[in-house]
Amino acid sequence: MLKSLKIFISICFMSAYWISTEAQMTHKSEIGPFLLKNATIHTVTRGDVVGDIRIVNESIAEIGSNLDPKNAKVIDCTGKHIYPGFIDAGTHLGLGEIGAVSVTNDFQEIGDFIPQMDALTAVNPNAVAIPVTRLNGVTTVITYPTGGRWPGKAAMIDLHGYTPKQMYAGFKGTVLNFPSSGRRGRFDKRTDDEIKKDSEKAMKDLNDTYKNAVLFSKIDSAALSLNMAMEGYNPGMRALIDVVCGKELLMVEVNKEEDIKNAIKWIKDNKLNAVITGAKEGWRLAKELAEAGIAVVTGPVIDTPGRDYDRYDAAYANAGKMALAGVKVCLRTDNTENVRNLPFNAGFAAAYGMGKEMALKAITINPAEIFGLGNLYGSIEKGKVANLLISDGDPFETKTNIEKVFIRGYKIPMESRHTLLYDEFLNREPGLK
Repeated sequence: MLKSLKIFISICFMSAYWISTEAQMTHKSEIGPFLLKNATIHTVTRGDVVGDIRIVNESIAEIGSNLDPKNAKVIDCTGKHIYPGFIDAGTHLGLGEIGAVSVTNDFQEIGDFIPQMDALTAVNPNAVAIPVTRLNGVTTVITYPTGGRWPGKAAMIDLHGYTPKQMYAGFKGTVLNFPSSGRRGRFDKRTDDEIKKDSEKAMKDLNDTYKNAVLFSKIDSAALSLNMAMEGYNPGMRALIDVVCGKELLMVEVNKEEDIKNAIKWIKDNKLNAVITGAKEGWRLAKELAEAGIAVVTGPVIDTPGRDYDRYDAAYANAGKMALAGVKVCLRTDNTENVRNLPFNAGFAAAYGMGKEMALKAITINPAEIFGLGNLYGSIEKGKVANLLISDGDPFETKTNIEKVFIRGYKIPMESRHTLLYDEFLNREPGLK
């Protein structure tokens, strides 16, 4: 048995090695300056215009008509569309490879209270799914940990770079899995009384932890004012200081109606800088979320209903119902391998009540603003990071081709494991007899 396990693990590592060495890019990314001419530019924040975009280094240097090439590499975009790079507000991209092989996944730590665990440090820039993802116009993602009550810190990354530090886009947020008051699934055999007791205990533990974090923050602040150092080592509590002070966004994962209601009250009572993530039943409390002024990260949109008696399109319409009620909404795929499907999730949301304009904002400017980076990401404006895609049509439609992608001003080779395998098998040598 042990020998078989060793052979299996060896095969997995050999496969991972082949994937990382044979199925990645064969061409390098290219830096500008670039001049993208005669495109329909979907700025997101300032309407659609026909014109040119100049990219210098990592930024959008100029937007206008008939711009002078000035030694730039000119790309004719006549008949093409330029959009800001899409932002997926919740993934495990870079933290996992093969779902069924645990040694290739690094997004779930052991322990209930580990807010100091930083997802960015575990990101693999050579993950096979990264090129696959960005070829569909997704240039930036939130990658986040899972696990216990406080599983760690999420990070925003651009999908280009040799190291996690190079990919880091400037946002980190602490993840909290809010206590659930319901059953954990169809195999949950607890009685109603047991469920109630477990829920009450979980909320008490959460409140006690947060009170301790507030106390720790006050003691730390007092020690600093006296130019003293706190004794002992408590990385978990230290990691929550910025959350307590409101300097860091708390990402509260919660999905069921009753739990969302409790989470809204808990966030308001503790005056937290927080966003609700998941929100599978957010549509049931859209008005309450809007009145509370709490933004929501929801998805996947392409999903099944949460309850047997819900309409078939409950997940499709969820984001739109919240957005129409006045909630600032952004979308996530909550995936690793299929983050590339983000624009199609947005397409479903658009078709089921959200509308195209609002759905586009939900994967561009809304996540940028929610995560405090609206001055750099999410729209096409002078001075912003040059994360762009060029397409021959509406990127929410599967028939559309994404022809070019720019990340931080670099023109990205349109290659991935998928394209390389397609090319290999399109012209097989030797061919089949």
